[in-house]
Amino acid sequence: MNHTAQSWWCVFYKDQLLLEKKRNGTFAIPYGEIPPITIEKQTTVHDITILEGENCKAYSLSFPVEESDQYVMIGLRASYEHLPLSHYQTAGKAHEILYWDRNSRFCSACGTPMEQKEAIMKRCPKCGQEVYPAISTAILVLVRKEDSLLLVHAHNFKGTFNSLVAGFLETGETLEECVVREVKEETGLDVKNITYFGNQPWPYPSGLMVGFITDYAGGEIRLQDEELSAGDFYTRDNLPELPRKLSLARKMIDWWIECSNQ
Repeated sequence: MNHTAQSWWCVFYKDQLLLEKKRNGTFAIPYGEIPPITIEKQTTVHDITILEGENCKAYSLSFPVEESDQYVMIGLRASYEHLPLSHYQTAGKAHEILYWDRNSRFCSACGTPMEQKEAIMKRCPKCGQEVYPAISTAILVLVRKEDSLLLVHAHNFKGTFNSLVAGFLETGETLEECVVREVKEETGLDVKNITYFGNQPWPYPSGLMVGFITDYAGGEIRLQDEELSAGDFYTRDNLPELPRKLSLARKMIDWWIECSNQ
């Protein structure tokens, strides 16, 4: 393989991203003509995108890289604190492609090893089945009630923070129908005035978060015990610990706080 062109290199061991240490104490995605870590045999090097006018490539390691004076491995989530936003987003896309590659090695129809034909397409040489990276769509819901908003803590949260009601889109369901269903299932509440807020790629491992603003329409909080451990309405002056800045949920909460200040 010819590596003479300058490239950015997104190198992962599971969800750990290889970063280069800089003299000023910052970190960066490795950049150069050759890969920073030797590419193992039978490893696929993926062309991900163009970053700052240069190719970005990605590959996986079968072992973690020990920290040295030059390199360190940092969790993808944590890399948000150390990288420019466009670089973090590129690393996230690379992580999603590598996850897809690992989980689409064999044809789901006949079991034959798949062949990669394009950057994001594999085809079965036996039956012709084609596969592309699958994106799992989930909704986030900010529920307003007078001067309060609904915050919940889910059992799967990696921390003690509270966030917005969230859930995955089901087959045959519109996003708005998903909003109504998830809030009702998880909290027992009804909502109205559903409006779109924004969306965000969520590469943990391969998702899209879609945010909506709603108003409380009725009901009493009855938590879905298997999903949530806590949930309540909070005013701006009595907020619990919130999610980190990297998430769309935090952007939505910050938007609500700013609106309540006006």
